[in-house]
Amino acid sequence: MRKIVVVAGATGNLGGKIVKALLALDVEVRAIVRLGSDIKKIKDLEQKGAKIFQVDTSNKSEISKHCKGAHCLVSALAGLKETVLDTQKIFLDAAIEATVPRFIPSDYSIDFTNLNKGQNRNLDFRREFHEYINKKPIKATTIFNGAFMDLLTTDMPLILFKQKRILCWGNPNQILEFTTTENVAEYTAAVAIDENSPRYLRIAGDALSCSDFVQLLTELTSKKYKLFRPGGIQLLNFLIKMTRFFAPSEKELYPAWQGMQYMRDMMEGRIIFQKYDNEKYPNIKQTSVKDFLLNQKVELK
Repeated sequence: MRKIVVVAGATGNLGGKIVKALLALDVEVRAIVRLGSDIKKIKDLEQKGAKIFQVDTSNKSEISKHCKGAHCLVSALAGLKETVLDTQKIFLDAAIEATVPRFIPSDYSIDFTNLNKGQNRNLDFRREFHEYINKKPIKATTIFNGAFMDLLTTDMPLILFKQKRILCWGNPNQILEFTTTENVAEYTAAVAIDENSPRYLRIAGDALSCSDFVQLLTELTSKKYKLFRPGGIQLLNFLIKMTRFFAPSEKELYPAWQGMQYMRDMMEGRIIFQKYDNEKYPNIKQTSVKDFLLNQKVELK
């Protein structure tokens, strides 16, 4: 009998990859999407083999009836407090009402268990959701994966390709963890069908320091990369406060100051994993930063 997994947030980038990874494991996927969701994305999910249910995501009972018989509800919801806390609580309560035994919250992030409360807005929302889910009669698994490796070539200003520099705040030998969204999706799918998954699954496709990045990019480009260290963590904290103070709105999901908070949390040294759980699902092939950059055909000029 095929296992049934419900996915919330399936029309998003990571959510779509989770659906694909689940279908590759011969799982029946029920994707619950908002009314008015992008028709093209819905059709794409249907073509892949997912069953789509468009619902009012503020209606717990309506969500619950589509969760009947499911083994797990996977949340890939992305947003601010209204989504990560309010809407995700509705999905959690709907899963409990439908007697779904397991839930994967939309964390997929650096390990925030040792971070100071109040220093990272988006992670504080997830921390608050944990306080809620830990009191509920359902088994949860949080996936901590470091930063998304995909950001190295898009929104994360760590590798300054044009300047041939690696941006570093603080200790250049501080280990930073990265995992591709493809690998995160594969681990999520594996956890969704594993009844013995732990409360926290800590994975990393690769772990490098800023000094390691200097060596790697020098090797890949045959050009001399150097560290660019404008200051330490204390200066970065000051810049975060100033950037946030002058920001036009707090309603943006990933404003510049939020990205700076993530960078600070990675480089401050509070979140290095003591132990990785990669080997719990040995069939998943990890992508290294080197392979990722080569596969992306990045302009290594």
